[in-house]
Amino acid sequence: MATEKQNSTTVPTGDTLVDRLKVLIHSVLSNRRCAVGLTLLTPIVILTVLAPIIAPYNPTETHMGAQLASPGGKFLLGTDHLGRDLFSRVLYGGRSSLLLGVTSTGLAMSMGVPIGVFSGYIGGRVDELIMRLMDTLMSIPSLLLALLIVAMMGPGLFNAVIAIATVYTPRIARVVRSSTLSVKQEEFIRAAEARGESRLYICFREILPNISSPVIVEGSIRVGFAILTGASLSFLGLGTQPPTPDWGYMISTAYDHLWSTIWYWLWPSVWLGATILGFNLLGDGLRDVLDPRVEESKVM
Repeated sequence: MATEKQNSTTVPTGDTLVDRLKVLIHSVLSNRRCAVGLTLLTPIVILTVLAPIIAPYNPTETHMGAQLASPGGKFLLGTDHLGRDLFSRVLYGGRSSLLLGVTSTGLAMSMGVPIGVFSGYIGGRVDELIMRLMDTLMSIPSLLLALLIVAMMGPGLFNAVIAIATVYTPRIARVVRSSTLSVKQEEFIRAAEARGESRLYICFREILPNISSPVIVEGSIRVGFAILTGASLSFLGLGTQPPTPDWGYMISTAYDHLWSTIWYWLWPSVWLGATILGFNLLGDGLRDVLDPRVEESKVM
């Protein structure tokens, strides 16, 4: 009966919503992986967002000090080969890297989620055709596919976002389709079909809210991978273009001075590694919190 279905589209109100949010926040903060991930990400995000206020110097202004100066004095992290303040460049470089990672992941989610939901729900030849296309894209190594796309479109931050989103769309679609297949046989879906609801309504009002957990987890993990791919493109000169700071580009320019100083390549590498690790830990922790079956499987 339709009255017996548990439709997750019913939005809790008042104290119920507040209580659920409190329980969710407590569960996230109580999870060790989430806590470590947030501990890594929170100061990095705050510092990079507030870079225009915190950074002591213009990150693109050259000859602010001696070339390849060691940390200390008025240059907290030292200087690069053009005498630019590394602390300012690391902060502004984080803005470029985070913007690229979050934007490309958001674009990939906006394409991959509808594809996965529609493909999983409709099934049949349509599902087969869409998944074979996704498999074809996934068969190409991520970085290679991104390089091919950027090489055709030209270097730049916008084109790098498009390339990374294209790379991760099929992977997101696969995860969403798998979750959709496990939900489409539920009674509340049958009830919606019996009421004569449209496929669009069922996909986005019935199925999508019930697979939100794996979607959130996949998105949080993909941000870290997107930042890494973006840094790789910038390292090769195809991502963020100079003089705009970017962690990947900073590591690339430091390569020529690898044996002259450790500080030049160390700081952007540490910040990049900590950011990627933070997003991966956060994603793993969210998976444990939002999917109790994961914890049960570990116990068994």
